[in-house]
Amino acid sequence: MMPRFVVTGTDTGIGKTIFSAALTDALCGCYWKPVQSGLDEDTDSEAVARLGRILPERILPETYRLRTPASPHLSARIDGVSIRPEHLLPPKVDRPLVIEGAGGLLVPLTERSVFADVFARWQIPVILCARTGLGTINHTLLSLEALRSRAIPVLGVAFIGDEQADSEAIIAELGEVRRLGRLPRLDPLTPERLRQAFRENFNVDDLLEVPA
Repeated sequence: MMPRFVVTGTDTGIGKTIFSAALTDALCGCYWKPVQSGLDEDTDSEAVARLGRILPERILPETYRLRTPASPHLSARIDGVSIRPEHLLPPKVDRPLVIEGAGGLLVPLTERSVFADVFARWQIPVILCARTGLGTINHTLLSLEALRSRAIPVLGVAFIGDEQADSEAIIAELGEVRRLGRLPRLDPLTPERLRQAFRENFNVDDLLEVPA
């Protein structure tokens, strides 16, 4: 079976879509966003296609496209859509697959389920994206606890932002998790600079190791 990864984050807006674009590019893989909330601006699929220069046939269609930019459970309610978590099934493709969640692990899909529940059913290794700024230690360790309490395999943590060596080290130590690398903030953010930064800071072979 081709490698598959779930990319999730400790919070919203930390850069996991940018990381997903770089990862999909590095793997020459496919990208799938199961649920998209908000259609007026660039969707995550469109951003990944642009930043990773991913061909259209490698951007897989979302299962749910919700117009209202909100938590999926609220967006679906406003849009009059019924989300069925059991319908979220990873597509079968002949390339590595990168799946991006929404916000954090406990973002509600419905009034009765959160994204972590779906990840637990899939049993696909998770890459946890964490910012390097203030508060990241607490948020990242809590996210790791949420993953492990559901027996979700954790590949490691990908940090995003300016270097904070002590925070990154203590998360790896206390969280008993691999530090996969750190993607710096890029200004301007271009496909070329993103590809270079990813190659300089991440080892794709490390990402292909199956967690114990």
